[in-house]
Amino acid sequence: MTSIRHNTTMGNGDPVLDAAREMVLAVGVRRTTLTDVARRAGLSRMTIYRRWPDVRGLVADLMTREWVLVASRFATEDPITAAVGVVRELRDHPLWRKIVEVDPELLLPYLLHRRGSSHEAMLALVESAIARGQALGTVRPGDPGTLARSVLLTAQSFLLSGPTMLGPLTQDDLDAELATLLERYLCP
Repeated sequence: MTSIRHNTTMGNGDPVLDAAREMVLAVGVRRTTLTDVARRAGLSRMTIYRRWPDVRGLVADLMTREWVLVASRFATEDPITAAVGVVRELRDHPLWRKIVEVDPELLLPYLLHRRGSSHEAMLALVESAIARGQALGTVRPGDPGTLARSVLLTAQSFLLSGPTMLGPLTQDDLDAELATLLERYLCP
């Protein structure tokens, strides 16, 4: 099999994560195996097992890559615009949709018991955007870490529970309400 450093990627930088993404989109997390991922990536199983002992760890790294890529807009947009945009983009993200539709239990530990790598990376992005906004005078004073946690919790609730609130409201209505809520919370 081809070594990982010589294997071409599908555009996202890591052939294993790219292969895992394809597998999860095709069959869901529960039916994805490390053997299938290795085969799709053109690597030996042992190459995969050296980095990830199980599919859950591999999928956790995949989710971190995908969600942080979406959340990278916090680096260039104000926190309110970024938060609403991230919720909108994640809601339509094919990997997010597949996990929510087929393997929602995968998300429960991250909602009820612990923060994962995705949360930590997003918190850092949101906190940085808030600190930048405070320096510009567009975000109220306060500890950026505390404000970032509140923004992330609020956005997460709109992402996860928003669909239960539709009819007669639309997604656009909920996005506008999220923006209003965050404006009133963050603006000086």
